[in-house]
Amino acid sequence: MSEQPVNTDNNEAMDVSDMDASFSSGIAAFEAKNFKQSLQFLRPLADNGDAESQHRCAIMYQNGLGVVANEARAVELMQAAAEQGHAVAQHGLGFMYMEGECIEKNAELAVKWFTKAGEQGLVGSLTTLAMMYQEGNGVKKNIKEAKRLYKLAGFDDMVVE
Repeated sequence: MSEQPVNTDNNEAMDVSDMDASFSSGIAAFEAKNFKQSLQFLRPLADNGDAESQHRCAIMYQNGLGVVANEARAVELMQAAAEQGHAVAQHGLGFMYMEGECIEKNAELAVKWFTKAGEQGLVGSLTTLAMMYQEGNGVKKNIKEAKRLYKLAGFDDMVVE
């Protein structure tokens, strides 16, 4: 969490204890699937640069949870979190590029973001990256690299051809 004041809609600054309470409340509301309330707590924190809040808000905007779906805002927030090193956001951005969801399909950029998340140990990213190397999707087909990535992801007995 950032220690900087957060500008809210009514232009009052929140102190750190308010930020912590808002973050906790926003995450609790998200987990309870009360997305409209979650967005009220997390959006100011996301706007202030908190990566976890950006990631959660991106999911809500992407899927229209508690808010009208907004693909451009979803990508903007997911990318902001990913660029701060948020591994799950990096995976999410990779998935957006791989599937062409909310953004133009781009396998090379998908590989870039899955690689960053995989370097942080995200098994899903390592597995997806392995499949991309196995299929030659966004990268030159490389069975040796696919096998290495599958092994890193915990699939020691994966048969790759």
